[in-house]
Amino acid sequence: MSTFVLVHGSWHDGDLWAGVADPLRAAGHTVHTPTVAGHGKGVDKAVNHDDCVASVVDHIVGQGLTDVVLLGHSFGGTVIARVAEEIPERLRRLIFWNAFVPAPGNCLDDETPPHYRELFAQLAAASGDNTIMLPFPIWREAFIQDAPLDLAQSIYELLSPEPYQPFLDKLALTRFYELQIPKSYINATEDIALPPGEWAWHPRMSSRLGMYRLVQLPGSHEVMFTNPDLLAQKIVEAGRD
Repeated sequence: MSTFVLVHGSWHDGDLWAGVADPLRAAGHTVHTPTVAGHGKGVDKAVNHDDCVASVVDHIVGQGLTDVVLLGHSFGGTVIARVAEEIPERLRRLIFWNAFVPAPGNCLDDETPPHYRELFAQLAAASGDNTIMLPFPIWREAFIQDAPLDLAQSIYELLSPEPYQPFLDKLALTRFYELQIPKSYINATEDIALPPGEWAWHPRMSSRLGMYRLVQLPGSHEVMFTNPDLLAQKIVEAGRD
């Protein structure tokens, strides 16, 4: 049995992992789903990327966790790469699920297509608190297109504005790219949150991991809501020795 720490992506919080965490726990695994600093409803959004990383490090250390399989989804990939630099001795494997693996010195914003960069800058500037809320049409068509409309709408209501500063903070990642921790990449084959072609998740992001295990499943960027049981199975496959 494994100890999984699941790190959510943008607009999410830790509670939204429930559909995936429950079958993992039912299979006998230990699962932690911390909420990254600045994420969730009604919290202080004035955080930077270091604050996001520290919140996950503090959870792992505070809970006394070791031999951890650490998974990051989407934005969460940038977080787990930095967590691995801080506490590599506590980690057994890293899993990136349709996640950003920034090139050394880049920020998340550098890794997104121009139309997203422009939109996010405009939304943050208009927000009053330097946050971004993903417009529903993008959520519906590019993030959760494999869901019926009522599910897409109900999950959208659970999302919360995303702090913008962590998108802009440059990440050296010098130590990350020197680590020998085993790595896996989970690729949902219908994930078009990053558009197919030159900006696609796989192999653009996955290939940066060096030697890695590739695990694939059908589904969108939000397959955690549309087929959580299958995603849980694939997480076990990606995380096993």
